[in-house]
Amino acid sequence: MASISAPTRTLLFTHSTKRFFRPFKPSSSPFPLQCTTKTTCSTLQQQQQPRRNNNYNVIGILEERGLVESITSDALRSACLTPAPLKVYCGFDPTAESLHLGNLLGLIVLSWFRCCGHRAVALIGGATALVGDPSGKSLERPELDAETLERNQLGISNTIHQILGRAQDSNLVGPNSNSDSDSDSNSSVVILNNYDWWKEFSLLDFLKRVGKFARVGSMMAKESVRKRLESEQGMSYTEFTYQLLQGYDFLHLFQNEGVSVQIGGSDQWGNITAGTELIRKILQVEGAYGLTFPLLLKSDGTKFGKSEDGAIWLSPTFLSPYKFYQYFFSVPDDDVIRFLKILTFLDIEEIVALEGEMGKPGYVPNTAQRRLAEEVTRFVHGEDGLAEALKATEALRPGSETKLDWKTIEGIAEDVPCCSLAYDAVLNLSLVDLLVSSGLFESKSAARRLLKQGGLYLNNNRVDNEGKRIEAADIVDGKVLLLSAGKKNKVLVRIV
Repeated sequence: MASISAPTRTLLFTHSTKRFFRPFKPSSSPFPLQCTTKTTCSTLQQQQQPRRNNNYNVIGILEERGLVESITSDALRSACLTPAPLKVYCGFDPTAESLHLGNLLGLIVLSWFRCCGHRAVALIGGATALVGDPSGKSLERPELDAETLERNQLGISNTIHQILGRAQDSNLVGPNSNSDSDSDSNSSVVILNNYDWWKEFSLLDFLKRVGKFARVGSMMAKESVRKRLESEQGMSYTEFTYQLLQGYDFLHLFQNEGVSVQIGGSDQWGNITAGTELIRKILQVEGAYGLTFPLLLKSDGTKFGKSEDGAIWLSPTFLSPYKFYQYFFSVPDDDVIRFLKILTFLDIEEIVALEGEMGKPGYVPNTAQRRLAEEVTRFVHGEDGLAEALKATEALRPGSETKLDWKTIEGIAEDVPCCSLAYDAVLNLSLVDLLVSSGLFESKSAARRLLKQGGLYLNNNRVDNEGKRIEAADIVDGKVLLLSAGKKNKVLVRIV
């Protein structure tokens, strides 16, 4: 069984100017924040060397933004204010080669802990992925072969590096940060793989060290287990033990890595509390905490993170920054403010101001969505990915004055229908014939009708001449043509 090698360290993402912490002052909180000025994540990071700024209670910040569903103990609030930073982990089972939008909140909550001076640990579930988490699943997951699992582990590790490692970009860190200093361990995120300790376990070890401390009644009472047991398909013993495996992960990290907090989606509550119970029973100590955040749902209760084509992947290999950006740009007005709070690091006051503008006359539609798309794309894909998405967005806008080049058009190739035609077959061909040959129209009459209405574009330039023929100068860099029928229907023609 392949696994990720020795623990990998990389700098954690920080946020540029205008992504602020706002002091959180809940009327009932016994641990209010006391800072009175807005502070960027980078500035806070500079202030916390070598000790943290205790004025920032990450739990209060997360609650204000709607990122707390449950916590195992209110003692976590005071633990966040002690001089010593906490180590916080979130697990990611490598069931696919890339993380998806459902995993994004885990990375965001880790980032908030990190920006408040705590330590972040990402756990790749190389072992638990072989078992399968029954939480939220109606059927048992298919078994992964060794090659697929190894590929998934590497892909997810790379995704975490790319997203949380953006402090290496000098535009996103403060002037006093040192991305090359091994001594600045507070600037790193640790990536571990639970296969590294589970591979040494025998069944007898598991039964003796873990099983004897588990109570079947409480395990069966977990919601994820109860629902499956009541279903027609039932649940295998393998999946039934998943909560013990994840629980022992927490115990191992608590005992060997000093990790005292586990975070996860609300569907992970049973698995997380299994860990706190094992720590209390086996190690007979307190001080292990769990925190869950709400699942990413739309206002109508449906899952947020699926498109017509499937999951919204975080890796650019599986979903281009352009398409990722467009997904968030299309969020309904009913959801956009809540998503700005939970998916971005913008100051709450700025988000409230955006919400106020939405209700005023003269508000430009999708202004809030544009800000959401920019911030989330920047976090996931970096400044370069955002620039790529914005350039492609402009390039695909009919009538745009942006000069198209081959690289820009190819960058959107996976997001629009494509066809390949020979150079000699395209040169001097009438545009109307090309529109039909490319599949953009079913008939010449339909193409002519839209042309007369002013809705046809060649490389973003409106065409109003029915007799237009393709010239060499029309073929961008001698390689591609972009045909558009209105704003949404497009075809990319590759010249071969």
